[in-house]
Amino acid sequence: MLDLKFIRQNADVVRQMLSDRGTEVDLDRLLAADQQWLDTQKKVEDLRHRQNDVSKQIGHFKKQSQDASGLITEMKQVSNQIKQLGEEARQLKKEVNQVLMYLPNVPHQSVPVGSDENENLEIKRWGEIPSFDFTPKPHWELAEQNELINFQRGAKVSGSNFVLFTGLGARLERALINFMLDLHTNKHKYVEVSPPFIANRTAMRGTGQLPKFEDDMYRCDTDGENPDNDLFLIPTAEVPVTNLLANEILQPEQIPTYYTAYTPCFRRESGSYGKDTRGLTRLHQFDKVEMVKFTTPESSYDEHESLLADAEDVVQALGIPYRVISLCTGDLGFSAAKCYDIEAWAAGQERFLEISSCSNFEDFQSRRANIRYRPEKGAKPEFVHTLNASGLALPRVMIALLENNQQADGTIRIPKVLQPYLSGIEQIGKT
Repeated sequence: MLDLKFIRQNADVVRQMLSDRGTEVDLDRLLAADQQWLDTQKKVEDLRHRQNDVSKQIGHFKKQSQDASGLITEMKQVSNQIKQLGEEARQLKKEVNQVLMYLPNVPHQSVPVGSDENENLEIKRWGEIPSFDFTPKPHWELAEQNELINFQRGAKVSGSNFVLFTGLGARLERALINFMLDLHTNKHKYVEVSPPFIANRTAMRGTGQLPKFEDDMYRCDTDGENPDNDLFLIPTAEVPVTNLLANEILQPEQIPTYYTAYTPCFRRESGSYGKDTRGLTRLHQFDKVEMVKFTTPESSYDEHESLLADAEDVVQALGIPYRVISLCTGDLGFSAAKCYDIEAWAAGQERFLEISSCSNFEDFQSRRANIRYRPEKGAKPEFVHTLNASGLALPRVMIALLENNQQADGTIRIPKVLQPYLSGIEQIGKT
């Protein structure tokens, strides 16, 4: 959430941000309602001052046995005015907050300006694109041939875009999760947590998924009397892990804080039907290992670069060729001030696929979730900066591993770092 004071003082900056992002939000409505709220608050304040002054005067009159009935009548009218204006102020504040929740974050000055993904900026590449003396197959053919994934049975249970990992496919999925968690905890020094896979509306709002993206979420429970108690299947571990510190003040020794977590993720992907419907590219349920950081404003962009390096470390250890993209303003996520995407090469489809988004949200999420820290003992609390990255998203890692490591007979080589998690198996598959 943007600071309302910043919006008041930098309306032109916010308008330019909305233009650069290609986003339509009624900023004039917000500013008008906010000014009316300020004016109403001023009227209430003036009337309360009048109340205080007249109350003293009434007390003086009573001590002097003077008639104060006129003043008492006036105060009843003032009290009614305050009550009426207070209700008007509450409604105006509600209107301000409704618009404010749809305002995206202001991109960092280093973010390239562009309208869509075609104007993203490639930062670097790593690894060699594999070459084959045969025509490489897409992962869905390799998975079915080697009985790693059963697409039909997954769809039978839950519908399209749900899959069933089976046999060595399920073991490979589990091996990837354990490898990533071990790397992030042992080498990168993140604290592992295992959060709930369900979050309430307040938590979803805190990280920016709601209200804007509610149609993409799986809502599993509703509370008509208190919508904040509505429950959702989490779209990413970012939601529960970030909200672990909601409404808390971190002490100086607690900053920075790093968490990593494995969770399944659930997304309806509204509006995406017909895109990447084959195989694992776009699923409604998928596994992911996440990294989340809570840092100071001064260190957050250095932490962003190290977060990217931590995610790259996973890809490099698996031997997957990739490129890093800096997202332009038109492709930047709603809550992010800056984001790098890591895209893995998938040989069977001859294209790059996103396997990690590495974002710095600055204080956008911490304002919504009220996460603060003290720079030093006794200092006034300030909002932390939050960051997160996939470390990594499993389906597309699986795609890259299957397609890049396939052999002419359809078997698949297993990267050395995963072999200890698979009882030493060096390759899987049936010829």
